[in-house]
Amino acid sequence: MFGKKIKTGYESDATRLIRDLLRAQPRLADEQAKGRAQWWDRKLDLEQLRRARESRVPQKPYVYQTSD
Repeated sequence: MFGKKIKTGYESDATRLIRDLLRAQPRLADEQAKGRAQWWDRKLDLEQLRRARESRVPQKPYVYQTSD
């Protein structure tokens, strides 16, 4: 009983909206891939990441406090 999937034919409004939008404007999928490549799919510079971690200054618990 628990292993069976129940097919209801239900499709949410959000799913239908996205499917219809991609059907009407197929260039959006290419633009999405281009944006992902620009912002997420890039190699990390491990040396730069290490230097950034080492140069981090600890923040005080209350940042507006002027004296220690």
